[in-house]
Parts: sequence; structure tokens; C-alpha cells
Amino acid sequence: MDKTKLLDRVAKNGEERLTLARVLDRLEQAQSRNIPTATDFLSPQEQTSAEMLLNLAGVGGTEYVTMGGYEGAERKMILFLPDWLDVQSAAEQSPLRCLRAKYRPEYDLSHRDILGSLMGMGITREKTGDILVGKESCDLIVLESVENFLLQSWDQAGRAKLSVSAIEMTDLAAPEETCEEVRDTVMSLRLDAVAATGFKMARGKASALIESGKVQVNWQDCTKPDRLLGEGDTVTARGLGKFKVAEVGGVTKKGRTSIVIKRYV
Repeated sequence: MDKTKLLDRVAKNGEERLTLARVLDRLEQAQSRNIPTATDFLSPQEQTSAEMLLNLAGVGGTEYVTMGGYEGAERKMILFLPDWLDVQSAAEQSPLRCLRAKYRPEYDLSHRDILGSLMGMGITREKTGDILVGKESCDLIVLESVENFLLQSWDQAGRAKLSVSAIEMTDLAAPEETCEEVRDTVMSLRLDAVAATGFKMARGKASALIESGKVQVNWQDCTKPDRLLGEGDTVTARGLGKFKVAEVGGVTKKGRTSIVIKRYV
């Protein structure tokens, strides 16, 4: 299948088409020059679309890994590997770099403050990974192409003065993801039935939420309340957070299916 047909099948809009076209360009570069090549950072939704694209395209034996700087990272890049580099050694060729911006705690900077500061300097979102904001500092994963610029020029976010330095990836202040485990039974594994449990609402309200276009399954938009879920599926809703179907159990005597949901808080 040629590049145009691949993009026609996978891309949902013009912006995503450009992103996925760049993913294919990196793959072709790795194959033609036999060097490691990396994409920019991709959102979870873009990562899912890229996986679909690469599965359809076939990668001709070219291996690749996704990296975000730490386990559980949301924003990740894809690193395509030449035939002389295996997955176990891929980190040695990673273009990811980590920075720490320190500031006085009374400024209490937010994710928005940091992102706004970076964009004001001309740093586009695809050049930065997760932004890990703390009380007195913010850790940032970036591509090596912008590392030196930020080290030399990034000195302010909002009213806060910043002291920026490079840190090792092992020193990242990775967030501890907290979740609560919910056990329940549902009439079926339909999205609206499971979402009612996951978001603590009536099934009718969950169905309306899905049809309104505010829900994603595995980072892909879904407007069908009757979409069947399976173990491992992640459901997100704007303004409500996300949950994961951690376990699907057996059927009770009343014909209901037991499930275990991890609701992230």
C-alpha cells in the first residue's frame, strides 16, 4: 500500500495526516540510511494512530521503540532502529534529554504557566514531552535539538525567575500515578455500561456523554455507546479523567459480567 493510501486510511484530519506523514518519513530514513531516527513527541492519540499506521505499512524488519523518559509517560516519541542496534541498546541512541527548572515556591507555577512560557519562546509542543511540575521545580523531557537553547535562554515563566540545568533521566521527579480499584458487575461490556461505573454516573448519562463526542477509547474518539470493551482498554472523558478495564471476570448467576476498573485520580 502506498503512502497516500496509508494516510487516507488512518489519518482523521489534516493535522494528524501531517504528523503521520512525518512518522513514515522517519521510518524511510532509518531504512534507507541504516541509522537510528526519531519522531517528535506524540500525544497518546497520535501514538495509537502511528501504531495503526505502522502495522498497516509493515516495517520491513525495522524495529522501533517508544520512549517518554519514564514509565507511565503520556507523551512519547518513536525511535526507529537500524539493523546494527537492538532494542536493549536503544536507550544509548535516545534523543531525549531532561531539564530541571527551579524557582521560588511562592510562585506556585502550573503546567499551563510552564507550557505558555515555552511556547512564548517558540518551542512547539511536539518538541517537549511530559511536563512534571512540583512545588519548587519543574522537570521537563525534551528533544536534544532544543536542549541547548533552553539551557541558555529559558530563564522565566510568568513572574518566576528560573534556574535551568540538565539532569539525568534517572533523576526525573516522575509522578506517582494514583488510582482506586472498583469492583462491579455490568449487564454487558458495552462502553456506556462500563463508563457508568468508571465515571460514577447513570448509564443514560454515560450514553449521552459518549454520543456528544467527549469520550475516547484507547485515545481514539468513540461516539458509539454500544462499543464493546475488553480487558486492558482505557477510557477517557474530557473533564472527568480516565479509567482502565483492569480485569474482566466471569458471568454471575443473574447474567451480569464482573469487572475490575482502575479509576485514576
